[in-house]
Amino acid sequence: MTIFFTSDTHFSHANMVTTFTLPDGSPARTFASVDEMDETMIARWNEAVRPQDHIYHLGDLTMHRQIGQIRYRVLDRLHGHKRLLLGNHDADKVQNYLQWFEKIFASRVLDRILFTHIPVHPESLGRFRANVHGHTHHRTLPAVQKDERVVPYVNVCVEQTNYTPISLDEVQTRIRKAGGL
Repeated sequence: MTIFFTSDTHFSHANMVTTFTLPDGSPARTFASVDEMDETMIARWNEAVRPQDHIYHLGDLTMHRQIGQIRYRVLDRLHGHKRLLLGNHDADKVQNYLQWFEKIFASRVLDRILFTHIPVHPESLGRFRANVHGHTHHRTLPAVQKDERVVPYVNVCVEQTNYTPISLDEVQTRIRKAGGL
């Protein structure tokens, strides 16, 4: 069993393809359509995640109350034992997610790593080795100095991971590369 992480899929959210841009004006996601975006993310998820693996989605699964629209077309097709950390756009009632997600969290701590949707303020990182987060899409945050150690931020938004969930081992590699313990 392997543990994976992803964030900010925004399944079936057309504006991710048609409207949102990077600071330079280029498209935020370069898919020809929302269907191509969804199918690419489903394929890459299922190539990485096996049915017995655990996967944490760090929020913004879709937009607002679209869970009903994507449930069969997307969620029934995704491998793994899914856990959801609620994001700012996961606005459905919690019970609506429980058919597809075994557990729902606001945040999670594994191996002294804090997993959240929105990056945590540096003053709140005291005992943690790193903050793994979503929410910022293409933007990355610099590591912060806490006492005599470096505490990195690791962004697992799909734009940062080639639209593919990454393993806990890869998360730990990224923490080390950023100067963390």
